Amino acid sequence: VVGPEKFGRFYLRELLNSGGMADIWLVSDERRKNYALRRLKKELRFNFTARRRFTRGNEILAKLSGCQNIVGYVEHGSDYLLMDYVEAENLKQLFARHDPVLTENVSQILIDMAVGLSHVHESGYMHLDFKPENVLVSRNGSVRLIDFDLAQPIPEKPKKMSKNPGTPGYMAPEQITDASSVDIRADIYSLGATLYYLLTGRPPFQAKSRHEVYQAHISRIADPLNQVRPDVPALLAALVARMLAKDPAERLQTPGEVALALKPFW
Repeated sequence: VVGPEKFGRFYLRELLNSGGMADIWLVSDERRKNYALRRLKKELRFNFTARRRFTRGNEILAKLSGCQNIVGYVEHGSDYLLMDYVEAENLKQLFARHDPVLTENVSQILIDMAVGLSHVHESGYMHLDFKPENVLVSRNGSVRLIDFDLAQPIPEKPKKMSKNPGTPGYMAPEQITDASSVDIRADIYSLGATLYYLLTGRPPFQAKSRHEVYQAHISRIADPLNQVRPDVPALLAALVARMLAKDPAERLQTPGEVALALKPFW
């Protein structure tokens, strides 16, 4: 009888998720201890840019270790990342099965996302790809942030960056128009867009093409949350609208401010 496939000293037990850059597996070692293994896709293993981005993200995660709202780091190599295993789904998977109106622990999820992102920023980094797929929610409602492949150190002055880092539905306008001006307030916008998704089941803007989504982020105002979902308090809708302001100066300035601003609603 052929046993399960192995990766180094680990047995591959179950494919948990597959993204554009990597697959995530449930694995176990010879002591039957479970871990989550993020494995660079086979077709990217000889792509220097992809490997560098993957490795840099793993190194950043290692520096963020210790926050309960960041996935636990164990070890990494040039084409893999070993993390603590938590029985959880990302927000997109969660809403594939549940109406967002009925989702439990919404208030704690909102605050935990802001607290996790605050830890990222206090450690000197920008996430730059904050979105529902990168937020894990366990059965008890605890939150862990994942995927730091696009993360960058917070710049002391404008810095040339890769064009359009991020995911179209959740990108701040400045990530689209002037990547050199991006700072932590871009993550505030993406957090606001993710809160919008958490409360409505869709991102702030939907369109047929990437270009149309970009244009919406640059020039359109998202439908007010309490118009899409009438049971959302008007003050909370206003808070999310402020996070989605086109001008970074008009947003809340740090995730810590967002966490404090959210607490009075529950």
